[in-house]
Amino acid sequence: MRRTDSPDHPTPSPETDAPPERVALRLGEARLLGLRRRGVSRFGGLRYALAPVGARRFAPPTPMPLHGEVDATGTGPIAPQLPSALAPVLGACEAPQSEDCLHLTVWTPGADAAHRPVLVWCHGGAWQSGGVLDWYSGEALARRGGVVVVGLNARLGPLGWLLADGGVANLGLLDLELAFQWVATHIAAFGGDPARITAMGQSAGGVNVAALGLRGASGFQRAILQSAPLGRGARSAEAARFIGRTLLRAAGAADLRQARDLPVERLLRAQLAPEVVAATRAAADGHGLFGPVLDGDTLPPLSAPLATHAAGRVDVLAGWNRDEMRAFAAPGAAVDEAETERRFATPARQWGAQAARAGARAWLYRFDGAHGMPFGACHGAELPFVFGTHGAFASAPLLAGLTPADGQRLTHQVQGAWLDFIHGRPLPWAPGPQPHVFA
Repeated sequence: MRRTDSPDHPTPSPETDAPPERVALRLGEARLLGLRRRGVSRFGGLRYALAPVGARRFAPPTPMPLHGEVDATGTGPIAPQLPSALAPVLGACEAPQSEDCLHLTVWTPGADAAHRPVLVWCHGGAWQSGGVLDWYSGEALARRGGVVVVGLNARLGPLGWLLADGGVANLGLLDLELAFQWVATHIAAFGGDPARITAMGQSAGGVNVAALGLRGASGFQRAILQSAPLGRGARSAEAARFIGRTLLRAAGAADLRQARDLPVERLLRAQLAPEVVAATRAAADGHGLFGPVLDGDTLPPLSAPLATHAAGRVDVLAGWNRDEMRAFAAPGAAVDEAETERRFATPARQWGAQAARAGARAWLYRFDGAHGMPFGACHGAELPFVFGTHGAFASAPLLAGLTPADGQRLTHQVQGAWLDFIHGRPLPWAPGPQPHVFA
């Protein structure tokens, strides 16, 4: 397959802030038109599946090959969603929304034969919010680390995770699996090595990575799990169907057939209906409204938490933030610090122990943040440091008070460790139960 990544004009030096230039890349029967900025090309909004609308709403994703000239200068819309519950901490999640959201975005230093390591990002958001956002731009990682970065959009909320009678469970997970398969098939055209793919997920995204590893069809060889609530297991099909039926009734639909014809806003608003909130609490399984479902088809029935079965399949970098629960506490309310240990730290340690027993390696970390961060090292606080996107997080309350010097220092440390892991280089600490502290 012929590959090109040629700018229409000479490439600006990495030190300049010149406007991005248009670049072209041949991908099979398609010609992708992307943008190149400071030594990194971005090809965004690349469809990996047909739009899940009409009869395809609530159906598994259908692969879609690319043909002809493709405008890849944007990043595509994110999945329909309500405002994030963590907006008071992270800031608003602002981007165009559409059901036609099954796209991915690639950042690469060059579409050549360099066979660079590949990082595939699965965002968090309680399976209800997030997407390919400026927060998660892969440009800085691609530039500093010589890696190819891929950000994935998939269905969220009731469109991706609702299970109703006659429906298919875990549609959002099937979306992600298909996107990973797209990456394994096509990433060489972007200068990446399909034999060196690291899956990285934060919070719900980390649980999704674990679930994808359990399914075994996503083709990644390493994993990074950031603040993933791995000890909470997955929901039973019976509980999920009860919640699904309740949500459909709240939206005004008797079944999936009627729900396919509803405006998406009705389905989103139904998430907040009192009877849906009550049904979620009645499940009494420690989960929120959505998440992976053990339906016996897309995910097998498990007798232990998901992490127990998924750990040991690949080497992993896993960790948690010191003050996770401060992101979820009401202003002035007491914070249950022990919940950070129960929900995030203990499962990460258990993953590491299980991995060691299975012959895999697990490096653990704890992110303590920097002095002056008003929410401390709360849930999501590591994200600007991992991606080097402090500018995109400029209005985020969680970074108020952070000095530029501390931001640069901690970003350098965190990114260095993440990139060492992605490249398969030795990390500054040994695998095992003792976490390395970033502070």
